[in-house]
Amino acid sequence: MPSMASSAASSSFTAIRHTHFLPAKSVSLAEPLTHPFPARRRSRWGRVGAASTPRTSQAELRPDSKNASALSAEVRRLARAGRLPSALSLLDHLSHRGVPATASAFAALLSACRSLPHARQVHAHLRVHGLDTNEFLLAKLVELYLALGATDDARGVLDEMPQPGASATAYSWNALMHGHVRLGRGEAAGPVADAFAEMRAAGADANEYTYGCVLKSIAGSTRPSMAMATATHATLIKNAFAGAPGMLMTGLMDVYFRCGKVKLAVRVFEEMPERDVVAWGAAIAGFAHKGMKREALEHFRWMVEDGVKVNCVVLTSIVPVIGELKALNLGREIHGFVVKKFRDRKDIAKVQAGLVAMYCKCGDMISGRRVFYSSKTRNAVSWTALMSGYASNGRPDQALRCITWMQQEGIRPDLIAVGTVLPVCTKLKALREGKQLHAYALRRWFLPNVSLCTSLITMYGSCDHLEYSHRVFHDMDKKTVQAWTALVDAYLKNGDPLTALDLFRSMLTNRRPDAVAVTRMLSACCDIRAVKLGKEVHGMVLKLRMEPVPLVAAELVSMYGRCGDLNAAQRVFNRTESKGSITCTAIIEAYAVNLRHKEALNLFAWMLSTGFVPTKATFDVVLRICDAARLHNEALEIFNSMVQEYNLEASQENFDCIIRLLTDAGRISEAQRFADLKSTLMISNAEELCRPIPLRDKGGYLDFQKEHNKLCHERWHKLCNLVIRQRGM
Repeated sequence: MPSMASSAASSSFTAIRHTHFLPAKSVSLAEPLTHPFPARRRSRWGRVGAASTPRTSQAELRPDSKNASALSAEVRRLARAGRLPSALSLLDHLSHRGVPATASAFAALLSACRSLPHARQVHAHLRVHGLDTNEFLLAKLVELYLALGATDDARGVLDEMPQPGASATAYSWNALMHGHVRLGRGEAAGPVADAFAEMRAAGADANEYTYGCVLKSIAGSTRPSMAMATATHATLIKNAFAGAPGMLMTGLMDVYFRCGKVKLAVRVFEEMPERDVVAWGAAIAGFAHKGMKREALEHFRWMVEDGVKVNCVVLTSIVPVIGELKALNLGREIHGFVVKKFRDRKDIAKVQAGLVAMYCKCGDMISGRRVFYSSKTRNAVSWTALMSGYASNGRPDQALRCITWMQQEGIRPDLIAVGTVLPVCTKLKALREGKQLHAYALRRWFLPNVSLCTSLITMYGSCDHLEYSHRVFHDMDKKTVQAWTALVDAYLKNGDPLTALDLFRSMLTNRRPDAVAVTRMLSACCDIRAVKLGKEVHGMVLKLRMEPVPLVAAELVSMYGRCGDLNAAQRVFNRTESKGSITCTAIIEAYAVNLRHKEALNLFAWMLSTGFVPTKATFDVVLRICDAARLHNEALEIFNSMVQEYNLEASQENFDCIIRLLTDAGRISEAQRFADLKSTLMISNAEELCRPIPLRDKGGYLDFQKEHNKLCHERWHKLCNLVIRQRGM
């Protein structure tokens, strides 16, 4: 450190040539400077100028000037303008001529620093100018060093402080811990806990900001420690919450939510002496984060009944909950409240983006588009919400166009926007657009993001470019289970199950596979009828203790059934403790594949008698069994149960199955009625009701196709039930 200080201060500035200073030619101070204002305005400024402070003249900022306040003000101005090299050059000039810089100038320099060499240069000048004992500046320097990743330098500054154990240095300890929180990225709990222990051992008194940093470090950890949370809670109780119970109890409640201890979080919330909007917002966000949507809505209602004013932060937490619950009417009420109370707020953009996403999740793309195009400021978040809405509502082509329209408005897609559009390219098999997004991600340094790389592997695999998928996978620094599974799935979809199995074996030596990867491997064994390889995967499943997982158990039953080993399929089914509709459907299909139709139907009857709810896939399997066994009466009963009792939509394949069975049984009139019903419900709706209707609006043409599809589905379902009841089917 001393060497840096001496080198920074001893440089020669006798022939300084910087664009900020005046030219080297001499200027006569006797000559009047040109007045910066016109003659008409000069008289008015002249009258006020006598009582006001005159502006700093350029002569005061010459290299030979020693006006400390003017030069410090210029350093501060350059730093705030982002011209850090110019500010540091002027600071070197001050050091050479012995002109002291003010603490405010150094504060501006520390705030403008973005690199470690510049930070060390400012640190050296602090010593030269005698400000190395200023606690405020040293605390900012500690936080700057930590933000730049120089932990040792930050620790050195803290160790060199005078009287490090005094209570007056609590501000510096807080700066150290706050810097660790900013730098930690999910791993700050350990360093903050160590710093807090050293602070207490040194005799410094912790205040509310100290405990706030500790709580933030625990809540921001990737794996929050419950032991640290309870220890901090006990310390807070012992110290009477450092005189700030509202702020610290809110932070403690957030920590308990992050640790998954909802009851403790609710207890802390109920024990608060006063609940402000921050406390209510933290509770609502905590419930939403844990997936407890009903509780989040209840607390939001209680908050309004308590008379607490809702702010934009609370709205950004509750609007996604409404979208996930598909509570469209409640969402419209919130939308009306936002329009009434927050129309002119500057931070309304986030709420509007949330409203767009909410309407899209509820299937109301019309209202979502209306909110989007009525917003005054559209950003990457709102565009991403619209793109995601198009993708989830069956309009992937519009989602892909949005990425272009977004850039035409001058908004650059961020990482989340690119990650939203890549699955759309996968669905549309848009290789050219996928490559463009890949190049854009490389140019913006988004890669190697794990989620983005996984999407690229899937996209190239769906476009039959396995070499690109393998190249993206090979360039990944951290190959996760999801990336391995995406590559395996790409080879499976391209008809190369053997290579997929080899990749799966390679994955076992590096990562523990998840249930999705195992099911994909079992599906590959089914496709090539390789029961030996399937047993090998089954052994891996037993070793990984994944057989009780319903998804894996169902895939094992399906694999053994399709490979002809019905006894093994039955054994796996019998060992499964948590049976459900997935495993029951798998065992029924296993018996059906092996032409054991009667046993399969008996299993279906057992499934209904035990209370398991059949899904659409279950009815498809059972109707195919009836079709293969020529059981027309049973098929009619099952079809009627599916439509009327379980409120499921019959597909074209289901109608064809019933029509074929009735025709083979000689029941021509009933088959003709089902054929008429099929044409009435499908052809008419497809041609007449589902036609898009363009209407002119501020944002362009509003496509009502999704709304009409929803109305068509409702009319179709009601008409189907009506016709069946009227015709006695």
